[in-house]
Amino acid sequence: MTAPTAGGPFVGLRQQLTAAAAAFADSPDTLAGILAGMVDDVDRALAVPLEIFPVCHHSPASALAMVRRLREKQPRVIYLELCEDLQPLLGELGNCRLPVAVQAFASELDGHPSEWGPLSVVAPITEASAEYQAIVYALETPGVELVLVDRSTDHVFQWLPRAPEAQPEGALHQMGVEGGRPGDDAALHGDAVGVEIGDLRPGFAELEAYLLHHGKVRHWSEWWDQYVEQPLAEADHDTYRQVMVLIGSLFRRLRPTRPERLDRDEDRERYMWTRMREHLAASGVDPGHCLYVCGAFHAASQVEQFGLASDAPAYEISPRTGTRWRYGLIPSSHSAIETQFGLAPGSVSIAAATWTKALKRSGLVPFRLDGQRGARARARGRGGRGAAAPATGLTDRLSGFLAAPPELTGLDEAELRGWCVDIVRLARRNGYLASTADAIAVYESSILLAGLRNRTRPTPYDFADAAVTCIEKDVVPGRRDVRRLCEILLGGDRVGQVGYEALPPLARDVLERLRPLGLDLEKRTVQRALLDLHADSRLAPCSDLLWILRYLLPHDAIRPIMGERRLGHRSIQESWDVALGRHQRALIELGYEGVTVEQVLEQRLRRAVRGPQATAAGALAAIEDAIRLLDSPRLVDELGARAVELLAAERTVDDAPNVLRRIRRLLAHYRATATALPTWCEAFVAAGYTHYCTLLPSAFVDEQAGVRQVGAMLGFLFSMENLALSLGCDRTQLELAVAQAHPEAPAKVALHWTARHQLGLLPLAELRARCAELLANPLVVPIFPQYLSGFVQALDPVPGLASFVVELMSTAFAQLPDPILLPWLPTLITTLREHGSELVPLLIREAARTFPGALPALDTWVPPWATTTPAPAPPVVSAGPVVGLLTDHPESVDAIATLLGCANPWRRHDQLGRTEVAALLTQHPDTAVAVADLLPAGSRTSRQG
Repeated sequence: MTAPTAGGPFVGLRQQLTAAAAAFADSPDTLAGILAGMVDDVDRALAVPLEIFPVCHHSPASALAMVRRLREKQPRVIYLELCEDLQPLLGELGNCRLPVAVQAFASELDGHPSEWGPLSVVAPITEASAEYQAIVYALETPGVELVLVDRSTDHVFQWLPRAPEAQPEGALHQMGVEGGRPGDDAALHGDAVGVEIGDLRPGFAELEAYLLHHGKVRHWSEWWDQYVEQPLAEADHDTYRQVMVLIGSLFRRLRPTRPERLDRDEDRERYMWTRMREHLAASGVDPGHCLYVCGAFHAASQVEQFGLASDAPAYEISPRTGTRWRYGLIPSSHSAIETQFGLAPGSVSIAAATWTKALKRSGLVPFRLDGQRGARARARGRGGRGAAAPATGLTDRLSGFLAAPPELTGLDEAELRGWCVDIVRLARRNGYLASTADAIAVYESSILLAGLRNRTRPTPYDFADAAVTCIEKDVVPGRRDVRRLCEILLGGDRVGQVGYEALPPLARDVLERLRPLGLDLEKRTVQRALLDLHADSRLAPCSDLLWILRYLLPHDAIRPIMGERRLGHRSIQESWDVALGRHQRALIELGYEGVTVEQVLEQRLRRAVRGPQATAAGALAAIEDAIRLLDSPRLVDELGARAVELLAAERTVDDAPNVLRRIRRLLAHYRATATALPTWCEAFVAAGYTHYCTLLPSAFVDEQAGVRQVGAMLGFLFSMENLALSLGCDRTQLELAVAQAHPEAPAKVALHWTARHQLGLLPLAELRARCAELLANPLVVPIFPQYLSGFVQALDPVPGLASFVVELMSTAFAQLPDPILLPWLPTLITTLREHGSELVPLLIREAARTFPGALPALDTWVPPWATTTPAPAPPVVSAGPVVGLLTDHPESVDAIATLLGCANPWRRHDQLGRTEVAALLTQHPDTAVAVADLLPAGSRTSRQG
């Protein structure tokens, strides 16, 4: 590391700061060391032959200084602090409308913790940034080489801590202390890790709070604009460099001792200086013709590899992992940048407005890419290659800048007046009752606030505070409050867009395939697409693609208004709300996963059933999606085989209701559309029958298994029984499982009784008697609703019990007295709602069929279970060939009768039976004659015959 010289241009400033520390500080040695160290950092950074250009990200002052320096120096090589593997993407910026973000994406990790995936790194780029001006200059000027020297995106995650609680760095930016406003545009970067150039913010919370308090501002962005941006906007190059390095050194020295992030920052600095040395050695270019663009924090670096004359050992760069990274451009927005990097809402929009105003005032022409979307003009670099700027003696500009009072700029009355009139007009359009008096009040309040904060002229932040004070009401009448209206007025939330040529192949394929819809899919508005599939067959592929995009993209990117796609059903008319332009980032990231959306969908379905959290219910859902969206029998068979494996491996029954519902739906689909069930379906039913029979006894007694889960198991076993038995399963296994179950919970006891009844082990009369005993027991009555919930759950496996459950509930309401019934009703309702909400409609339909339809008929209505109808006697066959054969050859029957202990004599088939009855009717024929007289003549003749 190059040591600062003993003399140099900053000797006087160093002495002044040391004297001030001795005069005012309690511990002058500590403060003097910090102040002198800051001056040493400036001296060392400016003494390097390779010119270091310190910047702050998205800073108009840095961008203005960069434009001036590039036109003056015209460097041949620009070293830029940006991930080195992102360089091939920079040429595509000309096809985009700024702001956009350069992105690296990885979904399949190799060498990184799997729970971190998918990994995403973004570097947002705006026009009002020094890095963009440097990139455009290098791309548009012949003979200029741009070299990205920062760590690769793979190293970004290599250097993160591997502790279980450690999360990727992007999560830290999501909840910044100032935070961006919520919304779709603020979430354009998702949870990606942000790579920023020149992150200048105090790492010491007390320092930031001190600066905000004494600066009379609320946000760090406002402090930076007031005390750094405005003074440096018109500063010369030397003053700009010295001030920025000084600020970077201040924030570097005033921070907690050896924080973890500082270690990573120092590794980045070693990495960058190593790459620059390697390039200089390989290219042989003169360092005086180069420019190193980095954050002011890194310009004040103290690592041993700093500079070109360092004798420190070479820094060993670790190899990249096996993770496969994909690269592309995604749309960005001002609010997304503010959210990700913890800036004040509206600060990036204000910076863009400041940049535009400064360009008009100074007459500078910024660098823009040829054909840049949204750009009005483009300025090329000078045609000839100039030599390096002549070396001039380094002079102290810090002393004059720090000692001079701020330059007083007069009030721009026209600008402030225009703001006040426009905000009132905008407020009235959004429902506020604003008037000219409010515009005057905002004008005067802005000047007053600026004076209270020791400012010579109101800033956009003062104006926004004044507008909120004068116009904001208790209730916001529309979607936007006054502060949001001020942000719109001062520049708005500009949203970028990636051009068609810069899109990945998948995104371009989607736009081409949806072209028959006749929509401009690059617009950010929501567009309505009407598809008449019966009239225009060309729209059928569009419909298939829209349903796949509906599955892959966020829910509001593609939204069906009319029509549905379910198993065995396709609508002939559909209506869609399409907003692909608003969700361009999600569409682009699909391109990182495959070449077509069908390939991406197939990969996701496979991952869904192969992941560590995969379940049998999830596999069945994946099978449904494969049938609905892809119609690929090969993929369905593969997913079905995996579903069988997952079901056999499950040790809990938590997903039993979902498994039952989905397999029933799939079986119904195949029975309606195919000649035979697929092999995986038969294997799933057979495996499920054996699996649930095995788990049934433990599920009955397990407290973790709910009554809904046990009911679903019984529903699977009873409803799939015929198919399972035809596939070779044994019914004895189910009988043994039910016999081994000994539940104690009331709901599960009721389920157990219904299972035994379905198996023929518990007659309905005995089941009715057991329930009557429960109602007669006053100790059981309070928990009787739990028994009812079990019976309601049993309606799925045993639907024939619906009439019995209606009978049971009616009996309870009829028998229980009011003092017991009234407290009992709320418990019954809540229990049924919790455990059997989807089965209650079946119970209600059965009750509607049982009870009379009119209220007057209820007085004379007799419940069907109250009438005892004797069971009809079995018919006695007294004649026929079988009876004749058995009576003529009774040996086999006699042998069986002997085994059974029957000794009644045989009666031949031609002998009259019931001789006692016949003799009685012969002796007393009056009753028979009377009955015969009542019968019609034909019937009487036949009887006599």
